Amino acid sequence: MIDLDTFLTVLYVMVDDFCKSKLPCETRPGPEASLSCSEVVTLAIVSQWGRFPSERGFYRYACRHLRSAFPKLPDRGQFNRLLRQHADAIVLFNQHLKKLLGVADVPYEALDGMAVRTRNAKRRGYGWLAGLTDIGWSNRLGWYEGFHLLTAVTPAGVISGFGFAPASTKDQPLAETFLAARRYANPRLASVGQPARGPYVADKGFEGQANHQRWLDEYGAELICAPRQDSPHPWPKQLRRWLASIRQIVETVHDKLLHTFRLDRERPHALVGFQARLAASVALHNFCIWLNKQLGRPCLAFADLIDW
Repeated sequence: MIDLDTFLTVLYVMVDDFCKSKLPCETRPGPEASLSCSEVVTLAIVSQWGRFPSERGFYRYACRHLRSAFPKLPDRGQFNRLLRQHADAIVLFNQHLKKLLGVADVPYEALDGMAVRTRNAKRRGYGWLAGLTDIGWSNRLGWYEGFHLLTAVTPAGVISGFGFAPASTKDQPLAETFLAARRYANPRLASVGQPARGPYVADKGFEGQANHQRWLDEYGAELICAPRQDSPHPWPKQLRRWLASIRQIVETVHDKLLHTFRLDRERPHALVGFQARLAASVALHNFCIWLNKQLGRPCLAFADLIDW
């Protein structure tokens, strides 16, 4: 367990070293921004802790307790604009963390989707993200309005890539885009990460031999998925249980994102803001794993990492 000041210091030093060595110098017209890129990325990542009930709650805490570390802290509206400006830097910092955690050397990755609610589905009107979100079904939430998030997770719990689409998007087409973006790198979809070294393991939502063969041929992605019970070649029970056991890590990671890092309380007003905060949640998750490794603690022991 460490105190918040130590956590902030370690995070800021790592972010600052990354920004100075890997990112181009900022050249924007007008007066100098109140916060540097390193400070914005650090605050964005720390703000995702579930201890803070909302973005507004975090900023109240920062104004009261973090002024000594960030003396030029602006008003919340200006910080939100800076956060949106540096959204790509957060994604790139997360890629840096994945390299430190050895994502490229893992034997397989678990692939799964998750519902991210952004608005009460029963509310009238179109909301802030009209045309970007829609209504979908989740076993956890029932009918909900928001996004369908797809994540790839290593056996140690590191998030190697993520992407999202409207809530009604099915697993197969979302996986198709995800794997294609990994195979043919697109700077606009950098969050998906690099192709996996080994196969992907997934649940029955990704089943379909035709899909699997096409993904292997076109994207070099091998996907292991148990067939349906009514398949002419069903798997034995023990094999199904084994696949479920190695897939369990992605369920654990999703729970961390939703509750430990308050993704379940996201109510975004703009798409770029949601993208930035989602990237910050993933970066916080991976940074906590890296820090736990340095401290000799279990990788996913986040609850008692900071002595608040």
